[in-house]
Amino acid sequence: MRRTLTMAVVAAALLVPGGPLPMAATGSVAGAAPAATVAAGRWTAREARSFWTAERMASAVPLPSVHPAPPEVVDPVPPAEPEPVDPVPPEPPTLPEPAPGATPVPAATPAPPPVVTEPLPAPSASPAAAPTPTPAPAPTTKPGPTRTAPAPVPLPAPAPPVVPRLPALTAGIGQNFDGIPVAGRMFLVKGGGAYFCTASVVSSPGRNLVLTAAHCLLGSDTQQVAFVPKYTKAKPQPYGMFPVLRDAAGRSRIWIDPRYRSRGVDRAAALDVAFAQVGPDARGFPVESVVGGNRLVTGAGYAHARITLIGHPSSAARPRVCANRTTKFTSSDAQIPGSFLRINCTGYPGGTSGGPFLNRYDARTGTGDVVGVIGGWKTGGDRTDTSYSSYFGADIRKLYEKAVAGAKAAR
Repeated sequence: MRRTLTMAVVAAALLVPGGPLPMAATGSVAGAAPAATVAAGRWTAREARSFWTAERMASAVPLPSVHPAPPEVVDPVPPAEPEPVDPVPPEPPTLPEPAPGATPVPAATPAPPPVVTEPLPAPSASPAAAPTPTPAPAPTTKPGPTRTAPAPVPLPAPAPPVVPRLPALTAGIGQNFDGIPVAGRMFLVKGGGAYFCTASVVSSPGRNLVLTAAHCLLGSDTQQVAFVPKYTKAKPQPYGMFPVLRDAAGRSRIWIDPRYRSRGVDRAAALDVAFAQVGPDARGFPVESVVGGNRLVTGAGYAHARITLIGHPSSAARPRVCANRTTKFTSSDAQIPGSFLRINCTGYPGGTSGGPFLNRYDARTGTGDVVGVIGGWKTGGDRTDTSYSSYFGADIRKLYEKAVAGAKAAR
């Protein structure tokens, strides 16, 4: 059995309890045929946080999984703690700017009291000469102070993320841990159900790209997508939420090699990689400024002495970490051609797809060189204890450059 199934087979069984989820807009992979026309609407950190409540995130299922988590993966679920929400100051009112050449209008002043006209007396038979009226002095209006918008107060830069120490690792043995800031869950809506994969931040000029597996974001119905760094069930949003941005037509800004779509997940398994552009958090900071980013490395070969593997298993309350060497695996199946990175790490079922292969992990910064993601051979592996990655070569470098250019053009 493979790590993922066709959506048509499982969509009916994986709806979130309570019926279909509300839809705000339609998303699609770059190059895909547009889905039904839907108003683009807004999809900022505030909207994403309002939609992806702690309850909805907890009820999301892997996209989709057929592997039950082994007993050692399952954590006892701790009671949910209310997640602190940073207060967002209201935006200052914006005053209309005067048209070119127009005289600025002073601030409004209290209106002068109304002039009361007394009724004139009826004329008599012998009218006396009317006295010459003395004109009343014209009221003097003092202009009030000009109202100007207060200068915006810059927010303090985000504090460096707290990087927890990894547990002591035995080669090839996965352990649940509290996660690292640069990796987290990617939540999305497909076909009325709430799902998730694993994703991580990749360094880019715009500081706004995340990396995952293409099969996680494949399809024209990918909607309400958001990245949550260092997600755990006990602390669902320790670093906030970063929405995958949408274009003017309402499509999610996702980059997948067009051959992956046209050839399918098996014949194009060597291209199972996706980049997505995320917007800032509720305070306006880009994701890389908040949690850091891994360096994308291509052309590094298949064999690495020590790779740190991060993933969010389907039934675990916390993410999973493991370290082991990687080897080259070349498929002998003509239906799934290509060569892949292979790593033996226990306990990586559905939900871990998209998790990063980190070379030279730096415990001080919590980042490393990302040389792969869980995905590729049978969409990441047909056993929970062995995972695969598409090879990061020239094709993935070109896809990254396309995402960087697209994200820059969208600003």
